[in-house]
Amino acid sequence: MTKLGFYFFCISFCLIFFSCGNNKNKQDEKQPIITVTIEPQRYFLEQLVDSTFKVVTMVPPGSSPETYDPSPVQMSDLSKSAAYFAIGHIGFEVMWLDKLKTNNPNLLFFDNSKGIKLIEAEDEHHHDHGEENHNHAGGVDPHTWSSPKEAMTIIHNMYDALLKINPSNKDIYKNNLSKLEEKIAKTDSMITTLLSNISTKSFIIYHPALSYFARDYGLTQYCIEVGGKEPSPAQLKEMVEKARESGTKVIFIQQEFDSKNAEIIAKETDCKLVVINPLAYDWDKELINIAKALSSE
Repeated sequence: MTKLGFYFFCISFCLIFFSCGNNKNKQDEKQPIITVTIEPQRYFLEQLVDSTFKVVTMVPPGSSPETYDPSPVQMSDLSKSAAYFAIGHIGFEVMWLDKLKTNNPNLLFFDNSKGIKLIEAEDEHHHDHGEENHNHAGGVDPHTWSSPKEAMTIIHNMYDALLKINPSNKDIYKNNLSKLEEKIAKTDSMITTLLSNISTKSFIIYHPALSYFARDYGLTQYCIEVGGKEPSPAQLKEMVEKARESGTKVIFIQQEFDSKNAEIIAKETDCKLVVINPLAYDWDKELINIAKALSSE
């Protein structure tokens, strides 16, 4: 090939490459958007919608949905969405949902926690799913997605919302709903098997992100966080004593929270520190990894 021929070849290749890129960008721009609050919602919704919608998460990975504030760009981009799917009762939504609705009066809002039996603050003293140290608005624990049982309700709420937004694709959504139900049921079965013979039915965690998981699988969740604040030395000592008395062997730590108190308790009790991410996109893998961590002790 001559230098001139090679030159024209390069020019042609670049034109084709950028043309394809521009076409993809145009296609993305045309694709309707649904915005969700957290990544586990995106995991569920993307499997339901196929390519009929693009799913955008408001709280980015690594950020806490209890304290996150949306950027000006996110606030502006939300107007491009066809709908907003809330997970329900989480700090971000308590602080921002009314403002988002006011700023976007034509945007459809759906609550994915509708119909779920929520864990309330007044119940916490009487049940084994946690201690009296939640710090959520109205005393409601929002971490519903940590339970496969409640995940079933979440995806059905999503399905019902999709039929209102885009009923013409009902067959697609119905077929995908069946597949997702099977995947969640399989996840539940695997967790049940892993936890069936564990010797210690308790664990420690900084923030009470596994309350529904603990409730559904007969576990006790001890939380280091007290009223949304760092524990005092006396409260840390009490946690150490609880861990010893219950025979707890695992302390879960999350990337959004400081691990120094968990490390202190682990040193005093010989508990194993296990890093988890209840907000991970790969919802099923994360819950199974949590169950494996508990079953290996």
